[in-house]
Amino acid sequence: MARGTQQDRIRAQDRRARWAIAAVAAVLLGGAALYRTVAGLLPHARIGGDYTLVDDRGRTVSQAMFRGRYTLIYFGYTHCIDVCPLTLATVTAALAELGPRQDEIVPLFISVDPARDTPAVVHRYVTSFSPRIVGLTGTEAEIGRTLAAFHALARRRPGPGQADGYLMDHSSVLYLMDGNNRLVSLFPVDSSAPDIAQRLHRLLPPARHEPGRQGA
Repeated sequence: MARGTQQDRIRAQDRRARWAIAAVAAVLLGGAALYRTVAGLLPHARIGGDYTLVDDRGRTVSQAMFRGRYTLIYFGYTHCIDVCPLTLATVTAALAELGPRQDEIVPLFISVDPARDTPAVVHRYVTSFSPRIVGLTGTEAEIGRTLAAFHALARRRPGPGQADGYLMDHSSVLYLMDGNNRLVSLFPVDSSAPDIAQRLHRLLPPARHEPGRQGA
């Protein structure tokens, strides 16, 4: 029994070490490099968990409210000047390519900058891309717990000329979660809209009129 306990402890330490490496990669790499780093860790840790935040209309939202529907989650912030707007534009285009099947997926934008991203600010931001995107924000503690559940990372850094004088370094990857909040797949944010659409089509459960498909 003692030997088994020691082995479990070693495995747990190994998982923590791997995720520490992934967290650093989240800030330093992003895109395809981050995707490969995190994807390689999938067998070693659970990604996703319960969260309670506030949506862009000021309503309290929990993970349980999306039960039964797929969610495509991206962590970002409204003062982001490059990756975030490009990613949301790509997600919008990818979902449009799915046609009616886009209704099976709820795209979520979770702010990593709650100090500036109030519900009203997030609402203006996400609706500038698509009325389908649900923006979520919350307190520092709530956002911190959500980031931890998804093994994501965000931190401030000085940003001359920016509002309030800072930018946010943050993980840049898309998470596709199923209706039970289990990870289905990760998408590098530098994927094209057609690539994302094709993978989503393969990963969604078969529609009633479609034959079975292989996952990706």
